[in-house]
Amino acid sequence: MNRLSELLSQHIGIELWVASLVAIALITVVANQVAQVLLRQAARVTEKTSTVWDDALVQSASRPVLAGMWIIGAGFMARVLQRQVDVAFIEEVLALRDVGLIACVASFLVRFAGRVGANVEARRLARGEEVDHTTVDALVKLARLVTIVVALLVAVQTLGFQIGGLLALGGVGGLAVGLAGKDLLANFFGGLTIYLDRPFSVGDWIRSLDKSIEGTVEYISWRHTRIRAFNKNPIYVPNAVFTSIVVENPSRMSHRRIKETIGVRYDDFAVVKPIVDDIRTMLETHEGIDTTQTLIVNFNLFGASSLDIMVYTFTKTIVWVEYHHVKQDVLLKIGEIIERHGAEIAFPTQTLHLRQDAAEATGDGAADGSVSRAASPPGPAR
Repeated sequence: MNRLSELLSQHIGIELWVASLVAIALITVVANQVAQVLLRQAARVTEKTSTVWDDALVQSASRPVLAGMWIIGAGFMARVLQRQVDVAFIEEVLALRDVGLIACVASFLVRFAGRVGANVEARRLARGEEVDHTTVDALVKLARLVTIVVALLVAVQTLGFQIGGLLALGGVGGLAVGLAGKDLLANFFGGLTIYLDRPFSVGDWIRSLDKSIEGTVEYISWRHTRIRAFNKNPIYVPNAVFTSIVVENPSRMSHRRIKETIGVRYDDFAVVKPIVDDIRTMLETHEGIDTTQTLIVNFNLFGASSLDIMVYTFTKTIVWVEYHHVKQDVLLKIGEIIERHGAEIAFPTQTLHLRQDAAEATGDGAADGSVSRAASPPGPAR
């Protein structure tokens, strides 16, 4: 080794350790370029496969692998410099090298979890399957959280800290933080409850009778849920709220209901039954009505100014706009049925019957020309 050092010094004019640093740097550059070519080739191959793991593995490993190669090269260079500079300094550099490698591994795992989640959703959508974005997002976030926590603990151990004492301190500190940040923890566990129980997902229309909350769920984080109201204003709801209120999820309804009361005149009493029968037949043959659900058409009430017919049925569609098209068609056809039977839809009316009292009937009030009238209670509409 000494002879090689003397030879390099005499013929080339550089020291052996300098030549070693240059050689390590060149090898690192060449290895980095070769790795980039191999990763691009692997990416082309994995794009042709149908699995969700291989392309996620290649795409997630590209940057961490290249960064890790530079870190490893720097570590070898630090070993070469160990005899030329302070040994303690080199040990610190090597410790930082280990932390850098841990960061590369953690970065790979975090990216890999996200890629796998995105690939799972994309493949299921391509096959026309239903995708539960909330569950996939929760699993990805949980995997990333575990990865970051473990990486931090390993990095702290690598830097020479005692994890046992750190965990004990964390227990005492955790109690203090828990008392100070109870609302934050309540929101965290509320978010965890949403992820596990799945009362709603991103894209669902929800509302609560306990709070003034109604709109479409846009985003669910560990602290709050963002809901877009129908007037397009965002509503930020802490997750802890959902553990103590009743939440209705109309997006998961199976049908939409049509419930109407149709009133006809009292003069049309003779044709009420035919009208009821024709409305029922129309609903049973309507393509937008689900006849497997409850279907009720009955004369229901002698109203104040109308004979009331109850119409109660369910549509096949749950889409808001389509539902109103079906409902409009049903109401128009009901109007045509009533008109076809020569009847009319009633509107609020009141008839007063006036009568003369006994004095006028015997002629006692004829002298002064006074007439007494009393209004009888309202009778049926005419």
